[in-house]
Amino acid sequence: MRQDVTLCVGTIGTGIWLSFDGGESWGQGRDGISGDSRVFSLTVHPHEPQIVFAGTDDGLFCSKDRGRRFEPIDSPMNGQQVWRIAIDPVDPQIIFAGTRPSALFRSRDGGQHWDKLQVELAETCPAVRIPRVTSLVVDPSDHQVVWAGIEVDGVRRSVDGGETWTTINGTLHDPDIHDIAVRPSGEVLVSTPGDIFVSEDTGEHWRTLGVRDHFEFPYCRGLALKADNPDVVFVATGDAAIGSTGAVQRSLDGGESWQRPPLPVAPNTPIWAFATHASTPNLIAACSHYGELFISEDSGNTWGKTRREFTEIRAFVMMPN
Repeated sequence: MRQDVTLCVGTIGTGIWLSFDGGESWGQGRDGISGDSRVFSLTVHPHEPQIVFAGTDDGLFCSKDRGRRFEPIDSPMNGQQVWRIAIDPVDPQIIFAGTRPSALFRSRDGGQHWDKLQVELAETCPAVRIPRVTSLVVDPSDHQVVWAGIEVDGVRRSVDGGETWTTINGTLHDPDIHDIAVRPSGEVLVSTPGDIFVSEDTGEHWRTLGVRDHFEFPYCRGLALKADNPDVVFVATGDAAIGSTGAVQRSLDGGESWQRPPLPVAPNTPIWAFATHASTPNLIAACSHYGELFISEDSGNTWGKTRREFTEIRAFVMMPN
């Protein structure tokens, strides 16, 4: 395992877990976030990787020492479930957060003060009943463009830094949004339970990648782009939402063709999410829904599995030591 990265895992019911040696040894973080907390989101500061924000069932927290200690952030989200956090890569004082029930918030001063944003959102929805924000992304090529994905209530887009929002309709016809990734070119990828949609014109038009015809396990969850080559796309897949196995799918050409790199064991549930960092672009980690971690040091060609397993994982990040 790598000694130059910290892995931070957010679980449902057992709080934060940390490994400062790339997944070899682990300890439960108990300083600031309760050991029985539900952690839905973890986001690393784009310029100061020792800073990590956590969204929990009791609001927002921030650590300035790679997760060793978290401090609560006073906000209108106190006592709410914070499901997603996004930091503006150009101006990291601007932070966005999304909750369940679905709502969007923005801070312009690094998290000291927050405003609830005016966005038209559903109060109820199919399947999960209460909509939740499952993805928040600031476009790296134009930080005025912000994307929010809601499960099960579609995609929202702002082109003015969050002041106003548009509901994306048209050929993006599935409102069950699982993840969003944005390439430096501005091209947007959206994952849904049965397909991946791509837009090259800021969401005005969409096409499907037709992955249901190519993936053995067509249920799609998390997306990740290789930091130094955004044509390399990773998709977390499985046999169903409450499934019994999964796989990592990788494309080397922006999603036009796909490979399924072998994992050392069959995952116990769908692969759920990825962790990457620009400082180590060839290192990528993946987690299954119920607690298995897989790590590749060669851009996804080969994978190993950590000995430690966890409860349900909802958040997963890595940081350079």
